[in-house]
Amino acid sequence: MKTSENRKYIKIRGANEHNLKNIDVDIPRDEFVVLTGLSGSGKSSLAFDTIYAEGQRRYMESLSSYARQFLGQMEKPNVEKIEGLSPAISIDQKSTNRNPRSTVGTVTEIYDYFRLLYARIGVPHCPKCGKEIKKQTVDQMVDQIMELPERTKIQLLAPVVRGRKGEHQKFFEQAKRSGYVRVVVDGNLYELSEEIRLEKNKKHNIEIVVDRLMVKPGIEKRLTDSIENVLQLADGLMIVDVIDGEPIQFSESFSCPDCGISIDEVEPRSFSFNNPFGACPTCFGLGYKMEFDIDLMIPDKRLSISEGAIQVMGWQSCTDKSSFTYAILKALTEEYHFSLDTPFQEYPDEIKDVLINGTHGKELKVRYKGQRGEGVYDVAFDGLIRNVQRRYRETSSETMKAEYEQFMRITPCEACHGQRLKPESLAVTVADKNIYEMTSMSVKNLKTFVDQMELTKQQHLIGDQILKEIRARVGFLNEVGLDYLSLSRATGTLSGGEAQRIRLATQIGSGLVGVAYILDEPSIGLHQRDNDKLLGALMNLRDLGNTLIVVEHDEDTMRAADYIVDIGPGAGSHGGQVVACGTAEEIMQNPDSVTGAYLSGRIQIPVPKERRKPTGFLTIKGARENNLKNIDVDIPLGVMTCITGVSGSGKSSLTNEILYKHLARDLNRARCIPGEHDDILGLEQLDKVIDIDQSPIGRTPRSNPATYTGVFDMIRDLFAGTPDAKAKGYKKGRFSFNVKGGRCEACSGDGIIKIEMHFLPDVYVPCEVCEGKRYNRETLEVKYKGKSIYDVLDMTVEEALEFFKNVPTIERKIQTLYDVGLSYVKLGQPSTELSGGEAQRIKLATELSKRSTGKTIYILDEPTTGLHFADVHKLIEILRRLSDGGNTVVVIEHNLDVIKTADYIIDMGPEGGDGGGTVIAKGTPEEIAKVKGSYTGQYVKKYLKK
Repeated sequence: MKTSENRKYIKIRGANEHNLKNIDVDIPRDEFVVLTGLSGSGKSSLAFDTIYAEGQRRYMESLSSYARQFLGQMEKPNVEKIEGLSPAISIDQKSTNRNPRSTVGTVTEIYDYFRLLYARIGVPHCPKCGKEIKKQTVDQMVDQIMELPERTKIQLLAPVVRGRKGEHQKFFEQAKRSGYVRVVVDGNLYELSEEIRLEKNKKHNIEIVVDRLMVKPGIEKRLTDSIENVLQLADGLMIVDVIDGEPIQFSESFSCPDCGISIDEVEPRSFSFNNPFGACPTCFGLGYKMEFDIDLMIPDKRLSISEGAIQVMGWQSCTDKSSFTYAILKALTEEYHFSLDTPFQEYPDEIKDVLINGTHGKELKVRYKGQRGEGVYDVAFDGLIRNVQRRYRETSSETMKAEYEQFMRITPCEACHGQRLKPESLAVTVADKNIYEMTSMSVKNLKTFVDQMELTKQQHLIGDQILKEIRARVGFLNEVGLDYLSLSRATGTLSGGEAQRIRLATQIGSGLVGVAYILDEPSIGLHQRDNDKLLGALMNLRDLGNTLIVVEHDEDTMRAADYIVDIGPGAGSHGGQVVACGTAEEIMQNPDSVTGAYLSGRIQIPVPKERRKPTGFLTIKGARENNLKNIDVDIPLGVMTCITGVSGSGKSSLTNEILYKHLARDLNRARCIPGEHDDILGLEQLDKVIDIDQSPIGRTPRSNPATYTGVFDMIRDLFAGTPDAKAKGYKKGRFSFNVKGGRCEACSGDGIIKIEMHFLPDVYVPCEVCEGKRYNRETLEVKYKGKSIYDVLDMTVEEALEFFKNVPTIERKIQTLYDVGLSYVKLGQPSTELSGGEAQRIKLATELSKRSTGKTIYILDEPTTGLHFADVHKLIEILRRLSDGGNTVVVIEHNLDVIKTADYIIDMGPEGGDGGGTVIAKGTPEEIAKVKGSYTGQYVKKYLKK
């Protein structure tokens, strides 16, 4: 760490972006700086919307006007000036590539090096018989033929037509003119002087007989000339027909001498699943196909068809007796003697087969009375699956396609079995492994394998430079705590934290110097054990000569930082100021800093005096999804349980893929297929499952905290009951911005107008008619306590709580938003402007405001993401409130403050990836702390002593 005299600074003056209050701050350059503060205090506004945005804008300004026209204009952030700013690179969590073709290997570019390695030193094999394939020169061919027993009779054949339809008369005439006498057609020998008639629509193989010889010393010269002749005729291929023996195939390029399979010259593109030269032709390199799944089309097989068992699009009408689908089903019942009132699961297999796969061409007499009258139609029913496939294929509507896709399941491609490449590419090996086997290993195992790989001297000469690059990049992934991932893992399946750390590893690999890196909570999803690795990687990046500005709430990261900027003191309008700057020690001594109070221990999150006892258990039997090792797990009910373990240990597979999806299917009747397991016992103790994740509460600016929590309905009722509204005859609908009547029609109630810029990003401008207020003038004239409906939506939760304190139903709902720490959020704030943590807390508030049944199970995946110590303190109180009513709370978490306050812990591990998938320890935090093999236990022990 540098002393203050020789420090250089990024000097920010007059920053006003979002809620920042005209702040001045100096951030040391070439150091590791942490920005912290409460959720919503303005950290991201300073880091991303001010420093990064200005760094990007200045870089764009340095480009030519020609280049700039393709990149679009970047707005100048609301700041007076920034001095000493370096080019900025943002490593955030939002910009994960969801493209199904993108993998860890392609994003980090390690896969490109592997493609080069396999193209240069790979050993091709025959995809059919597995035998090694080599290119042969004419001399090598002559030598191999001369090794045949003496006096062996042979014919040299030039395979000129392979599997092509036609009569090929022109070809025979040309061969005859060239002086050839005989041809072999489909295995039969013909003289060219006779008439050869071939079937036009049948595929044929034709070989010209170039020479007939007997193997004996002295024929080498003639043999060489004839072979050259054959290779010229047949594009480098030759068949030696050994009389009374097996034919031998030869190739100047890569061709299997036994199977006759020829493969193209191996190039880097042969190993790319994004290129037709390498991709599996069946799935086009995706590794999977989307197939309609009967379990999603008929999710509840306890129902009969007349009770609506068939849920798939286009078949919901089959319960309507006037529909054509009902007429088809009626005809099926008459032909195959079954009832539509029988539960689907009770049908015999042959009836299920008819309904799912159709009548296999057999026609039914379908009586149908439509608008044109009554008639009897001959219909060959093609079955639910084929019928829906056809509808999906024929629809041009993207909305309909998306609807149908809800009933589809991803299944591995039957041709490549998920390996994405064509057989010829998969038959090339280095150190006895093909490229898929190599990239499917965990990073940890791959590192060991590449280090110990045995290669020939020639392979070493060619491949050492490539291997050096691969080792370095794999090492960087290892450094940032991702040793459990494989390079073939699709990036769409990664968590935000994992994706961010991959991009961090890529940046370390690029070795840039003099850059300002801006990171958003890189410790998310990391176990405390792996945090040290990450901090080491960040220090490396700093030591290269870069500035690191990290938005972070993690205690270890703050203590390791060279400098901390604490933004606050509160959130939203109460934040936006610099509360404290300096080292961790200096922050701890600052009486105004809430962060300092938690770091120094002046404020602590208390350990509960007693742990609640479970009221029962759910038992998961035989869990084996992903890396789970066929385990049985007991989940306690009526308490708060933490699922812990290092990254990749199987927490999400157990909780999200098996527990949540099984409960959602059985309790909520959701359409989803749980991960692999045998069963879950004890469901009768629950009535519903709720997943409170960090996904947005809505995808459009039309959804906001008020609409999501349901308080907007009550507010509209209140406005509709005012004397003004009654006098004008306005009903509740008048105060909705989603329907015609009260909304501004110029912007359809959006408040903003989208201007499409074609190849530039769309521009949003406030509506000129309503000035962004979303409602028309008449609606805004209706006031409640002097405020219009727009004024109410523009209030923060704190202001609304005071405003509605005399309306108990509304106050109760808004109070829960306040309780979860969202006092600064506006009631009408578009959902697109809320962070993941804020969206999650709005969902929590909505649940808190409902009356508890005591039989609900809540599942949360890392709810502390984006939360400061003070916010975590509030969150723990909410989670305990949820379980106080007898409900069950299951939390996947790495935050030790949450873990130490849990009633019960299930610790997964011991390692990530293949080394995980078992339960290491279970019990109260005190019991876990005593387990020696538990990493979580070791850290919890320290926290319990605090």
